[in-house]
Amino acid sequence: MNTYLHDFLFTVYPYICLGIFFMGSLARFDRDQYTWKSDSSQLLRRGTLRWGSNLFHGGILFLFFGHALGLLTPHALYEHFITAAQKQLLAVTAGGIAGTLCFIGLTLLLWRRLFDPRIRLTSHRTDIAILVILWVQLVLGLITLPFSLEHADGSVMMILADWAQRIVTFRPLAANLIELAWPYKVHMVLGMTIFMLFPFSRLVHVWSGFASVVYLFRPYQLVRSRRLNLPPGHNTPRRVL
Repeated sequence: MNTYLHDFLFTVYPYICLGIFFMGSLARFDRDQYTWKSDSSQLLRRGTLRWGSNLFHGGILFLFFGHALGLLTPHALYEHFITAAQKQLLAVTAGGIAGTLCFIGLTLLLWRRLFDPRIRLTSHRTDIAILVILWVQLVLGLITLPFSLEHADGSVMMILADWAQRIVTFRPLAANLIELAWPYKVHMVLGMTIFMLFPFSRLVHVWSGFASVVYLFRPYQLVRSRRLNLPPGHNTPRRVL
């Protein structure tokens, strides 16, 4: 039974989570656009929001792109510049710093939600639940760092990268993950679960953040005047089209 569960969690479950992630996000945008927001509590009380929000968002963005590049970049593209052991040490160091800062920021945000009466009163249960899940995920990620240092040859990173690259290329294989320590596996399963919960929480506003990059590349707006047939002596108004 453990073998069947292991194979399900690391070969089938990823596609279930990704399917719900994409289709659920599309359905929510199509049907419930008024709920597509972050529900900021800044107007209620600023307090520790500035520190907590900046540390959390900065740390989580670094961790997200770090995981994506680190796991999905084929070894052949960087083996001439950096070894697997060096890459793993770099990932542990940079990820440890970013994870610690993100943990501090998320702890401040969670504390506000739980112990500030005004914010707790206006918070949905899903808001608190997703913060708790993210907090646990960060703790698990930090727990994996000492385990990674025990395998300084980069073997763990290579196993995880091979699994992730097989998932995105639709060639899933979970056999290599059997020998990994439990923090890695729980961290991976909870991470996939967060993707599955994404469309049903306030996390959907992340899509808007990435979509805003499009504004940097859109063409300039053209502002033209349109003359109206007015009697002599009247000033011609200007109208923005």
